[in-house]
Amino acid sequence: MLRYLSLRGFRALVTIFLVLSFAFIILRLSGDPALLILSPEAPPQAIEAFRKGWGLDAPLYKQYLGYFINLAEGNFGQSMRDGRPALDLVLERIPATLAITIPAFLLKIAIGVPAGIYAALNRNSFADRAVMGLSVAGYTMPSFVLGLLLVLLFAVNLGWLPSGGVGEDGRLQIENAILPVLTLALGGAAILARFTRSAMLEVLGQPYIRTASAKGLVWRQVVSGHALPNAAIPTVTVVGFMVGSLIAGAVVVESVFSWPGVGRLLVSAVANRDLAVVQAVLLLVAATMIASNLTVDALYSWIDPRLRSGRGVKAGG
Repeated sequence: MLRYLSLRGFRALVTIFLVLSFAFIILRLSGDPALLILSPEAPPQAIEAFRKGWGLDAPLYKQYLGYFINLAEGNFGQSMRDGRPALDLVLERIPATLAITIPAFLLKIAIGVPAGIYAALNRNSFADRAVMGLSVAGYTMPSFVLGLLLVLLFAVNLGWLPSGGVGEDGRLQIENAILPVLTLALGGAAILARFTRSAMLEVLGQPYIRTASAKGLVWRQVVSGHALPNAAIPTVTVVGFMVGSLIAGAVVVESVFSWPGVGRLLVSAVANRDLAVVQAVLLLVAATMIASNLTVDALYSWIDPRLRSGRGVKAGG
């Protein structure tokens, strides 16, 4: 167990290192922050002073080493826009992002898993075709298109809900969060429904399901006692990926609805080449995904006792 945890921890550190290295190089090759923040018409002396003040005049390898040295010391850098610590800017946006991503995540599960199970238990019926048709539509439709359609329907035509943003007092309001939550939830529910249906159909075709039925168990007992636990592993995998992508998945939706979360901060920071802020957000996203994957690995052992005894083969591994 100790060797396994050490290996997973090492892989996590390597993944974070690669993500940050890639972001570091791409950001510095994609444009000069001094020209964006000060404008190209600024005096050359001001541009040079800005570059020197932020260490942008140093060779790329020195900037790279300095960044990781500072990171190891707990220094995530400062925003070039307002001089505030980058980590503080990210942390203060997290509550707004969680306010829509957590309800959306719970709604995904509440809609997608039961819909997939129902479709599998009623295979080739009208209900099955309807669920799968809606799942395909939800899966293939980009989130910004879905968000705009929901705004057009509920905010513009019906006038039931605001089109996003925050309340008039500047605080987060429930009615302002409804459309962003629905936009995030519907696409994820479609994915969950498809995966849950496929997992259930595969399990229902296994010999032990027929054996359980032949022993006289009622169909409800067969489904709840044998089918659902064995179909849970691939579903848990998908759910784990969704947990890891909560912040990353909110980037487009927060931009569409002018929601003041981490995703919108990332878009703004990328546009302004605010290097430290972009790197702090990417570090948060990578850490979230890695933590969710580790949690999924732990859940595998809880769901399937064979994995605890070493007799089973881990799904996806």
